[in-house]
Amino acid sequence: MQETKSATGPIPIELTAGTTYYWCSCGRSKGQPFCDGSHKGTTYSPLAYTPEKSGIAYLCTCKKTASAPLCDGSHAKA
Repeated sequence: MQETKSATGPIPIELTAGTTYYWCSCGRSKGQPFCDGSHKGTTYSPLAYTPEKSGIAYLCTCKKTASAPLCDGSHAKA
């Protein structure tokens, strides 16, 4: 299995309800937390996410969350 490159802690982002965003699952994107195509040539692909409500969402950057793309605090677990 390939390793993801990751940061720590979530990124707060203002999202708009009904708009589809593509979350980076590989950690290689320079535009974290969104995909910029840097996964090309890997087994990773972006995750499409369409929020139901507008507002601030805390998107995962550690890539260990069980509720992708939203942060679940996995970055803080030992």
